[in-house]
Amino acid sequence: MQIGIDLGATKIEYVLLDNKNKELERNREETPKNFQDTVSLIVKITKNLEKKYNSKFVIGICHPGNLDSATGVIKNAHNSQWLNNKNLIKELKRKIKNDIFSENDANCFSLSEATDGAARHYNSVFGIILGSGCGGGLVINKKIVSGANGLGGEWSLNQMPIKEIKSNIQHSESFDFTQRIEGYLSGKSIEKNYELLFQKKLNAKEIFSDYRNKKNNAVKFINNYKDHLARSLIIIVSTIDPDAIVFGGGVSNEIDFLDEIKLITSKYLNEKNLKTVFLKPIYGDASGVRGAALLGRQNLI
Repeated sequence: MQIGIDLGATKIEYVLLDNKNKELERNREETPKNFQDTVSLIVKITKNLEKKYNSKFVIGICHPGNLDSATGVIKNAHNSQWLNNKNLIKELKRKIKNDIFSENDANCFSLSEATDGAARHYNSVFGIILGSGCGGGLVINKKIVSGANGLGGEWSLNQMPIKEIKSNIQHSESFDFTQRIEGYLSGKSIEKNYELLFQKKLNAKEIFSDYRNKKNNAVKFINNYKDHLARSLIIIVSTIDPDAIVFGGGVSNEIDFLDEIKLITSKYLNEKNLKTVFLKPIYGDASGVRGAALLGRQNLI
C-alpha cells in the first residue's frame, strides 16, 4: 500500500492505494500557508494512516513547480510560494523515517492516466493540466520523464506560435498578457484576457457557459481559445509525437470540443490523419493524488 499526497494551493488531498490501485482512503485538509505547518500536516496524515492500518507506508507527494534534481529543492511553485527553495523530502525525513518521493503535479497526473487511466493502452503519453495555471507531463512506458532540469513536459513555458494569427483577432493589441502558452490557456489568463478585450469581468466557468449559450463575445473568445490551444499542441506533437494526449484540470472540464481541437491541430501540422489520440482523464481531479501514490511503487522497483 502507498500514500499519495497532493499539495494544492488551497487543499491537501491524500489517498491510500492498495497494490491493485484500489482506494482504501481518501480525504482532504485545508492547505497551511507556510512551509513548516505543511510539513507538520503531512506527518500527521502519515502517522494517522499508519496507526489505523498498523503498517508503514511509502509516501508519494505531488506539488506545484519543479524539483531540482541536484539540490532536491522545489522551484517555480507560483501558487504555493511557501514551497519554493525548500527541500520538502529532507525536512519530512527529520520527523518520519518513511521512503518519500515527490514530483510535479502534472507529472503525477500524467503517470496516473498512463498507468491505469484513460491512456493505459499507450506507450508515450503527454498529460496537460489546464486549470488556474497550466502544466504538462511526459510519461513513456509508464515512467515519468522529468528531464535534467526537472522541466520535462513543461510545454506551457514556450512562446505561443501565434505570429500569423494576430490579423485574425480583433483588437489583439489590447490583450495584456505574456506571450507564453500559459498566458493564453490557463484559467486565470482566460479571465484576464476576456476582461481586457470586452471590459467585462467573468470567471472562466461563466465564459464557457456563455459560449455554450451562443453569446457573441464568448463565442468569439472561445473560438480564438480553440485556435490557441491547437497551436500550442503543435509543439508537443512535432517534438514528442506522443501516442496520446490527456487533458485534465478545471478548464479542461469545460472543454467539450476535443475533436475540433484535433482537427485544427491536424490542419496546422498538415497531417490529415493525425494518429495522436486526444483523451479526457478517467480519474479527473483525483489523478494527481493517485499518481503521487504510484511514485513510491515505481521508485522502489
